[in-house]
Amino acid sequence: MQKKKIIITGSGIAGLASAIRLQNQGFDVHVYEANSYPGGKLTEIHNYGYRFDAGPSLFTMPHFVEELFTISGKKTLDYFTFQKKEVICNYFYEDDTRFTAFSDTQMFARAAEKTFDVRADAILDYFENSKLKYDLTSSVFLEKSLHKLATYMSIDTIKAIVSMRALGINRSLHQVNKKYFEDSRLVQFFDRFATYNGSSPYLTPGIMSIIPHLEQYYGTFFPKGGMYSITKSIYQLALDIGIRFHFNTKVDQIIVENKIARGVLVNNSRVDAAVVISNMDVFPTYRKLLPGQKAPEKILKQPRSSSALIFYWGIKNEFPELDLHNVFFSKDYQREFDYIFEKKQVTDDPTIYINITAKHEESDAPKGCENWFVMINVPANEGQDWDEIITRSRINILNKLSRILNTRIDELIEVEEILDPRSIESKTQSYQGSLYGAGSNTEYAAFLRHPNFSQTIKNLYFCGGSVHPGGGIPLCLLSGKIVSELIKKDCKSS
Repeated sequence: MQKKKIIITGSGIAGLASAIRLQNQGFDVHVYEANSYPGGKLTEIHNYGYRFDAGPSLFTMPHFVEELFTISGKKTLDYFTFQKKEVICNYFYEDDTRFTAFSDTQMFARAAEKTFDVRADAILDYFENSKLKYDLTSSVFLEKSLHKLATYMSIDTIKAIVSMRALGINRSLHQVNKKYFEDSRLVQFFDRFATYNGSSPYLTPGIMSIIPHLEQYYGTFFPKGGMYSITKSIYQLALDIGIRFHFNTKVDQIIVENKIARGVLVNNSRVDAAVVISNMDVFPTYRKLLPGQKAPEKILKQPRSSSALIFYWGIKNEFPELDLHNVFFSKDYQREFDYIFEKKQVTDDPTIYINITAKHEESDAPKGCENWFVMINVPANEGQDWDEIITRSRINILNKLSRILNTRIDELIEVEEILDPRSIESKTQSYQGSLYGAGSNTEYAAFLRHPNFSQTIKNLYFCGGSVHPGGGIPLCLLSGKIVSELIKKDCKSS
C-alpha cells in the first residue's frame, strides 16, 4: 500500500518535529525550504573565525528533543549531547546590584535573600505557585489543541476552569509580581520573563508567571556545539529516517480545490499531497500561499510580538565576571515597554541581553576572544527608520556596557554582524520581523492563537511559533506534536 504523502512548507524546529513524528507514523514526508539550510530562526553565522548562534539562545526542557529520537528508535547521544548549567543567568542592575540566578532552587532563594529585600521562603512560594499554574494548565493549553471540543471534555480542563481565578488571568504579570515582592529589582527580574514570548509584563496576563517554573524546575542547558546543534541533530535524524528535503525551493502557493488542500505549487509545477502543513508564519501563509481563500482576519490583525535588534560581536578580550548568559537591566523598565508596544520605538536605555559561548566552545572564537550575542527588545517592523535606530542603539549599548563593565567595549570589537526586524523578516518570513507571531498582551492573544488546523480547508495544518501553543523551542516542538496527533486522528477517521 502506497504511503500518503505529506508536504511541509518550511524547516523550522516545528516543521522538523512534525516531519519526524509523521514519518514515524508511516507517512511519506517531504519538506520544502526556501533557504539553503534548515532551522528557521535557529541557525548560525560564521565570520572570520567566529561562530555565532543566530536564533534562540536559551535551551530548556530538553526532553521534548529527546522524545523525537526515542520515537524514531535512535539513541539521543549518537546525535546530540548537552550539559545542565549550574548558573542560569547573571544579572546586572544600574545601581551596581549583581545577582547570580542558580539553577538549584534552594541556592537561588538564598542568593535572592542576600541580594534583595526578600525572604527566601517568599521566593520558594513564588516558584511553587508557578509550578501549580503550570501543572493545572500545561495539558490543556500547551499539549492539546484549544480549538477542538474534545479538549474541553477532559478532567484537566475542568480543573483549570475551576482554578481560573488563581491562575492570574485577570491581572498582568507585573501586578502578580508586585503582589509577591516589594523590592522593585526583584519585580523587574520576574517581569523579564514576559520577553520570553515577546510581550510586555504590564500587559500580558499573570498566568505567564509559569515561565520561570520552566526555567527553574526543568533547568537550562548548553548543547555541545552551540544552540545550532539542536537543528543539526534533529535534521540529521530526519534524514536518517527517510524524510526528503527540498532546499532553495520556495513554495508559491498551497493548492486548494473544493475546500480541500491538494498540494503545493513550486516553480509553476504542481506537487500533489494528501496533507499540507505550513511551518511558515501564519500571516504570510494566508497572504501569499492561500490567495483567494478566506483568512481569519481577527487573528491576523492581532498586534505583533516584539522583535529583536542583535549585534554579533567578536570581542578580543575575556571578561571573567561574564559567563554565558547575562542581562543588563535598564533604569525604567516600564518606559522601555511603552516605547516598544505603544510608540514602536526604542529607548536610549534598553535592557541588554548578552550571550557568550566561547568559554564553552573554544572553536567558536579565536584564542583569547569571545563571541557575543548582544540583543535588545525592539518593536516589530512597521516602517521605522531602522538604520537610525541601529546607529543610536549601538552607541547607547556600548556606553551602557562600557560603564557597567568598566571597560571600553568598542575598542575590543573586531567582527560585527547585525540582525534587525527587516532581516529577520526577509530570512524567516516572520511577518514584520516579530519573533513570536502575535503578542500575548491580552488574554485572547495569549491563549487563542491561530489553531493547528484550518477550520475551513480540509487537510491543511499549521505548526510553528505563530500558531498554538506559541513561540520558543519547547512550544514549537509541542506544536509539531499536536499537529502530528491531529493528522493521525483525522486520517484514521477519513
